Amino acid sequence: MADFRDLRIVIIGAGMGGLGSALAFAKKGFKHIDVFETASNLGFVGAGIQIPPNVARVLDRLGCWDEIEREATDVKDTSIRQGSTNIELAHVNMPDVREKFGHPHCTGHRASLAGGLYNGCKTESAITFHFSTALVRVDSWAPRPTLTVKPRDGEPYQVTADVVLASDGIKSVTRTQMLADALGATSEEEDTGQAAYRIMLTRAEMAHDAEMLALLDSDTVVRWIGERRHIIAYPVSSHNIYNLSSAQPDDNFAAATNATYTTRGSKAAMLDVFADFCPLVHRMLNLVPDGEVCEWKLRVHKELPTWTHGSVALLGDACHPTLPHLSQGAAMAIEDGAVLAECVARVPAESLAGDSDSSAAAIAKALKVFELLRKPYTTTLVDLASFSGRTLHLGEGKAKEERDAAFRDGAKTGSVPDKWASPDVQKMIYSNDCVQVAADEFDKLYATLA
Repeated sequence: MADFRDLRIVIIGAGMGGLGSALAFAKKGFKHIDVFETASNLGFVGAGIQIPPNVARVLDRLGCWDEIEREATDVKDTSIRQGSTNIELAHVNMPDVREKFGHPHCTGHRASLAGGLYNGCKTESAITFHFSTALVRVDSWAPRPTLTVKPRDGEPYQVTADVVLASDGIKSVTRTQMLADALGATSEEEDTGQAAYRIMLTRAEMAHDAEMLALLDSDTVVRWIGERRHIIAYPVSSHNIYNLSSAQPDDNFAAATNATYTTRGSKAAMLDVFADFCPLVHRMLNLVPDGEVCEWKLRVHKELPTWTHGSVALLGDACHPTLPHLSQGAAMAIEDGAVLAECVARVPAESLAGDSDSSAAAIAKALKVFELLRKPYTTTLVDLASFSGRTLHLGEGKAKEERDAAFRDGAKTGSVPDKWASPDVQKMIYSNDCVQVAADEFDKLYATLA
């Protein structure tokens, strides 16, 4: 096999990272791409999501950005406010993001983002989806990885591939087995002590309140902050839905005896968490119907010693889950897929023309280049998200006073404590062209690997 396009690519998981990977490999000309997904269909649900310029750039290259952007909100500014008073601590204007970085910063519905990726995948004959099919185990890692998968209503069977990409999330079966088999190590998930409510309010529900409608009709992201908790909110779905996402102490899950990451929440408990927030926030939270409060546990895991083993690579939340405070989780997963496609497509043809061992060794090196390219960058973003969360959630005292002063001085310094809204951090992230970096750096990094 001398042509990389003939490699068989298997992807575990059809979330943002899996869909982005499948489409990226298809756009690179790979002919055999199989995606295995536990769910019976993608049945897109979920709440709002931020789509920053760095990932919009990737989506544009993949040919699905126009559809996604059509329903998205082009964010022009952000307002960081004290939760208890609604008084603005800082206002960061973002009117020229598109001009600076080539693409806008948008907010959208998760269904629009995932749907746009999925629609792109469906136009590619190289991609085959296998729904209701779960990974049981990795039977061998090299020279050609072999997996056992099981259809929900069928018997387990084996699948052999040239490259396996595990986009199977924070509960990744692949990661757990990879660390055990490769290093005799365990995957240590960590409680962050935080949980989140995700709320979507419709225009009809907000129509009676002029202050709410002003938020819905704006191009503004608003963050209300308080001790150990905050709410971030923005319009999605062509300004017809207002999305609110929170972060608060993980009290409900900490007291639970099961391992689920979601739970049906209590409206009274939710209102109590934000009891001292301003009337505007209370009016919005009160619109949530009883019985429709859902809470998510926010978990991460320790930085991994490796993302690859043989011809298998982890991506997205399987290797670098993050707190949502930088709004880069889905973006990083989609970027991972694009970088993986770029790296595997650059495996030297003469290596693929050799025997199976030399071909597998070349693929393993290409996957390691992906890790070398992405791990330092994503670790920086994961750490920034954690830092930003700690800073936003300060209680009364000197540290909070200094933070609030830094918010006030942000216009002069070009930096604010909310790292998502900070112009210096935005420049660092939004200007990053992950595919171009991979193209520029691949040969040099590949040559350094044994």
